Amino acid sequence: MPVSDYIVTIGLEVHCQIKSNSKMFCACATSFGEEPNSNVCPVCLGLPGALPVLNKHAIEQTILAGMMINCTTPEISKWDRKNYFYPDMPKNFQLTQFDLPLCIGGGVPLYDIAYPKEVQKNIPNPGKVVKLTRIHLEEDVAKSTHHAKNSTIDFNRAGTPLMEIVTDPDIDTPEEAYAYLKSLQQILIYGGISDADMEKGQMRCDVNVSLRPHGQEELGEKVELKNLNSISAVRASLHHEIIRQAEELDAGIAQIQSTRRWDADLGETQMMRTKEDAHDYRYFPEPDLLPIRTADLVEKMRPFVPELPHEKRDRFEYDYGINAYDAGVLTSDQNLANYFEEAASDKKLGKKVANWITNSVLAKLNEDNSSITDCPLPPGHILELVQLVEAGTISNNQAREVFAALWEKPDSKPVETAKAMGFEPADTGAIEGIIDEVIAANPDKVAEIQGGNEKLLNFLTGQVMKASKGKANPKMVTDSIKGKIL
Repeated sequence: MPVSDYIVTIGLEVHCQIKSNSKMFCACATSFGEEPNSNVCPVCLGLPGALPVLNKHAIEQTILAGMMINCTTPEISKWDRKNYFYPDMPKNFQLTQFDLPLCIGGGVPLYDIAYPKEVQKNIPNPGKVVKLTRIHLEEDVAKSTHHAKNSTIDFNRAGTPLMEIVTDPDIDTPEEAYAYLKSLQQILIYGGISDADMEKGQMRCDVNVSLRPHGQEELGEKVELKNLNSISAVRASLHHEIIRQAEELDAGIAQIQSTRRWDADLGETQMMRTKEDAHDYRYFPEPDLLPIRTADLVEKMRPFVPELPHEKRDRFEYDYGINAYDAGVLTSDQNLANYFEEAASDKKLGKKVANWITNSVLAKLNEDNSSITDCPLPPGHILELVQLVEAGTISNNQAREVFAALWEKPDSKPVETAKAMGFEPADTGAIEGIIDEVIAANPDKVAEIQGGNEKLLNFLTGQVMKASKGKANPKMVTDSIKGKIL
């Protein structure tokens, strides 16, 4: 049977480091890129007798994350030991949360702009919100590096506050999984909770996927995919795994609950182990940490819930008169949204400012493979360019030349640059004289325009622009011609 004969069910477990100066249960620093095993102490090394102390900031940030995506927080939340042996966890247990996590339920809206580009024009389920099961807080493990003949472990990362954000089995396609991760990343960055940089290991993802025939209510056996270090890897591994499971089911090979790894070089998943159940971890309440009452923390964090990307997008559409797509692009990055708002301080010009940013600024940044934080032009320069065009001082084409010059020398002012390039406002009387000459020289074209063929206005405008050596404003020329002959 083809893949379409099966119902695909996907759930994601996202591990996201919280932006915090200190670790979850000790005072060691969380800075990235330090000498291996330099930010460590008896607690995060798991030495006997070392006792954990809670990081209040990490708890508050986790509650804030839950509030941003409509989770509820139980009145009491507690800590548990998850027991397993692995070299990156020297205590042989992880301090985490089991049955009373900090956040329950909620959902993540999938933003159109978060889907892969080739899917954005044909999203199967627009406006979907992926339901969450929970968000719990735990400590990160150390970083293992496997060499040809040995492995090394860096405990700098061990103990970093780590949120685990778990979805319901509510995702239908690899593209939805991609959009979910992009949308979640955007929301966490908006809240200042995490930089969510997958390259730095600040956000990692495990994927659960199962297939079942149409008509079967019970979910198929769950297969977990590990070692996914990018959003594109999540999408690629899911496409491969869905086909693999479908082919095996077609051949009568039953799936078993298992864990597989993604080999990006080979483009395939490989068996690691059959999957443990929760009881295999022997969860029990952490005896060295008291449960916490959350009501005061929830009230403390309520004022810190920011304007979320979809809320900002709706406001941009309403306040600045821009279309949904441009609003989505501008709000996809918090720094880009701030840049636009500063540039569009005159809201009446918001639509034109948005056009300049999405078409010119972002195009140049893409050429340089850089982001809006690297943009050499201050937001005020974009507004000034738009104002110069609107005032008829320079034409759109001239503005593009000024923009290119400013990009190379951003310390210059748009007005000064325009003057230096010879783009002085043309003498209005002289331009009107040229318009009259062009009209008189083209009686056949004038007659056709008066007969209803207004497309020929562009021809007459072009003749005026040519005669004025590009100094006239094309919009004003067209308006003047229409006034004279219509």
